Amino acid sequence: MTPVDGWTWGRLILGGRWWRLRILTVGELTSYIKDRLESDPLLARVWVRGEVSSCVYHPSGHLYFEIKDENARLRVVMFRSQVERLRVRLDHGTAVVVRGSLGVYGRAGTYQLYAQAVEAEGAGALHEALERLKERLQREGLFDTARKRALPPFPAVVGLVTSPAGAAVKDMLTVLRKRWPVARVVLAPVSVQGETAPYEIAQAIRHLNETGAVDVIIVGRGGGAPEELWAFNTELVARTIFDSRVPVVSAVGHEKDVTISDLVADRRAPTPSAAAEMVVPDQRAIRAQLTALQAGLGRAVKRHLDWRRLRLEALEQRPVLAEPAAWISRPRREKVVRLQGRLHNAVAHRLAEHKAQLAFLAGRLQALSPLGILARGFSVCRRSDGKILRNAGEVNLGEKVTVRLYVGGLLCTVEERYLDGEGTPEARKRGQASFVDNPS
Repeated sequence: MTPVDGWTWGRLILGGRWWRLRILTVGELTSYIKDRLESDPLLARVWVRGEVSSCVYHPSGHLYFEIKDENARLRVVMFRSQVERLRVRLDHGTAVVVRGSLGVYGRAGTYQLYAQAVEAEGAGALHEALERLKERLQREGLFDTARKRALPPFPAVVGLVTSPAGAAVKDMLTVLRKRWPVARVVLAPVSVQGETAPYEIAQAIRHLNETGAVDVIIVGRGGGAPEELWAFNTELVARTIFDSRVPVVSAVGHEKDVTISDLVADRRAPTPSAAAEMVVPDQRAIRAQLTALQAGLGRAVKRHLDWRRLRLEALEQRPVLAEPAAWISRPRREKVVRLQGRLHNAVAHRLAEHKAQLAFLAGRLQALSPLGILARGFSVCRRSDGKILRNAGEVNLGEKVTVRLYVGGLLCTVEERYLDGEGTPEARKRGQASFVDNPS
């Protein structure tokens, strides 16, 4: 057979005639199949369900595995850039749904699925429900950054809502003791996965709020598969964090894991250890800052004292302080004498004015004084109970009364009384009418 432009001739016995045939190489056939498969739009984005088998995490970061069912197997390749975003840990027997494109690996002459995403079977519906919950909570304002509160700079008590048996709590305690050992830690032990986990987490957050003993709360756990972190994607936990009066830091999983609690919390930490670093200051940095402030204060005080010392030395050089006797010369002494005389006259004039004013006020006070009225011949008459009498009808015959005079007083017994318009007893005896004024 002679090749001509990729064509070869061969004898085909059909009725004794020669037939012209094209013979392909293995590479040409594989390339043809590859082109046909990869140009099919249906196979460019396909979802395939199956069970993981022969899973290998290569040191290069790529992932090689197979998915199978009872009828067939399919090789799957996932490159490192997609593996880094993988949210599930693939193991033998895991039921998954893989999204990718179908292609042909030319050297082996096999077709395989180039995976772009892998989710545990049933995770698609959970993912859709999670996205719907996120959208609803965002519309209600639970994710608004304007409502997020600042963390206390120097917390005295830190609350931890996490599992007491996990590595996360040990990491947080180590960081807290190292950075800020004066802070007390209150651990609210909870389950961080499982059906009861959301209720335990919410109850622990509410309890720490009710006690009022903590200044900041860390809610979280270590890494895990998405289904293991699901308690922190529930609406109950999200609303409890939103209602917390104490600032909350969410630290769930690793840096790539973002849950609803991370979005609602006042702060989100990529890891539990990072959350511990976030809520307390570093004692070494604070001590360095205090040392710097102390040194700065010492320098400021020294500068101030130096300035005052220089000013005092300058004042000491002035004549008035260096030689005060020489400074008070004759002209200045005469001026001091004149000023002293003016001051004396001013004080005497002011005293005379005040004495005159005082005498005037004393006269007015004397004129208004009850003793002054008594000095003019008036008197004050009181009943035995101390009541001042203003009307003769207020006393009975035979009753004793006290008469206060300007000097001394009288104790009298009422033998007779009369009212205005009636004649005095003496006048009535003489048959004359004499009237007296009623002071009241």
